[in-house]
Amino acid sequence: MMRLPPFRYHAPDTAGEVAHVLANEGPEAMIVAGGTDLYPNMKRRHQMPSTLVSLRRVTDLAGIEWGSDGGVRIGAGQTLRALERDPGVEGALPALWTAVHQISTPVLRNMGTIGGNICLDTRCNYYNQNYEWRRAINFCMKCEGDVCWVAPSSPRCWAVNSSDTVPVLIALGARVTLVSDRGVRELPIAELFVDDGIEYLAKQKDEVLTSIEIPAQGEARSVYRKVRRRGAFDFPVAAVAVRLAFDGDRVESADIVLNAVGSTPVVCTDAAERLVGEVVTEDLAAEVAQVAWKPAKPLDNTDLTHMWRKKMVRVNVKRALLELAPGT
Repeated sequence: MMRLPPFRYHAPDTAGEVAHVLANEGPEAMIVAGGTDLYPNMKRRHQMPSTLVSLRRVTDLAGIEWGSDGGVRIGAGQTLRALERDPGVEGALPALWTAVHQISTPVLRNMGTIGGNICLDTRCNYYNQNYEWRRAINFCMKCEGDVCWVAPSSPRCWAVNSSDTVPVLIALGARVTLVSDRGVRELPIAELFVDDGIEYLAKQKDEVLTSIEIPAQGEARSVYRKVRRRGAFDFPVAAVAVRLAFDGDRVESADIVLNAVGSTPVVCTDAAERLVGEVVTEDLAAEVAQVAWKPAKPLDNTDLTHMWRKKMVRVNVKRALLELAPGT
């Protein structure tokens, strides 16, 4: 049986109190929401915080608030299961609903939160193993070692971002709010991520992610497509989120975001711009998929071969575009 290491535990009642504890405890303190990722990591000794600061009692971090214009504010502590059951999310934000619905299993969605999924630790075949296995290879750069076994000559870690909700939220133009003892700051969610397998978040260690705001989508259509070995439970090995707004049959604006093919989500600006002003046809979808395929750089750090995963990016971008085209 794998056991948790010893740690101090705080359960504040407000986000401000959480931020205050983090400021006082220093960088060895970590936030825990649902714990569906952090606790297993602690058992495998990937992460060993001296202090855990729980969000379970912070009621103001939960909730889904719809604005009169159709925009929505989601508390970072809202459970994935609550989002999955919300008819407004399923009706107005189908891509987000699909992403949430495909995360893990119902049991874990009952505990996991959207904030936790956004801040999900990066993953790698050489990192997500038990302690003894990792010790046998002298660990890796992400935890206790000094070599990235995916690319041994590389000076950086290539662990992969595997969040399901993140590419969708970027495509939908979401913004996040971060709170610390130093104040409050808001930023586009795309700016929350850094292309590094270890320091993958721009969020500071003393900051708390408190909410996500998604602007009204109007008549825009969105879709999320996830590639994984099994039809349930697995993390994505390639993921595509697409949002298209139309003026008649022609694309007025477009967003294409990839994930699970790098340490950070990949925003395919060139591919999206190619769609603007055009009617989505099979030939155009194939052309745009080829453009989106180029910046995807999967490595041998997760399930299935990296070359096949890259091919699946092209396949799923094309399928997503055709699915969103008017008349389909």
